[in-house]
Amino acid sequence: MKDHFKEKAQSWDEESVRVDGAKNIAHAIHATISLTKEMEIMDFGVGTGLLGFEIAKLTKKVYGVDVSRSMIEKLIEKNTPELHIETFTQDIIKEPLLQSFDGIISSMTLHHIEDLEKFFKTIYKNIKENGFIAIADLESEDGTFHSDNSDVFHFGFDEKELCRIVSACGFKDIKFKNINTINKPEKNYGIFLLTAKK
Repeated sequence: MKDHFKEKAQSWDEESVRVDGAKNIAHAIHATISLTKEMEIMDFGVGTGLLGFEIAKLTKKVYGVDVSRSMIEKLIEKNTPELHIETFTQDIIKEPLLQSFDGIISSMTLHHIEDLEKFFKTIYKNIKENGFIAIADLESEDGTFHSDNSDVFHFGFDEKELCRIVSACGFKDIKFKNINTINKPEKNYGIFLLTAKK
């Protein structure tokens, strides 16, 4: 499988919008869901761990999953004994994880997933009863957010349609709210947080 993020991984953490965005998402997740030191969390599309390390400060353990070996390598460089993310480099839709988690978080990864229904059905099986998902991504946009759309399957997400898919896959208590705006020279792009329970 081609690693679309091989070149980007080296300088991924140097962009302040990305770093600040991850902190904003972490804050929004914690403000919506009571994270505790007993929780084990999966970060889907963990990348270099910008969101995962923030959540790791508040929980027992974070497991980071990503298809990009380059991104995972950058994350591993940042691991410390005090703040450690256990990593998996695999496509969990094709090769699901067997363990279950108290919650699954994700930041700006969903638009790279072609089959949303298959994705939500897959992660539903990885969540403990009464566990949660907290997924942040782009609100509907016109395809101009990325300069290269070669591995982008969705130009953001429509609230009603995404909530319908999540509900059809078995989740309940679904909430969708705007949590941030990314300002680019040409226009502004809304970021949402979708939360739901199993």
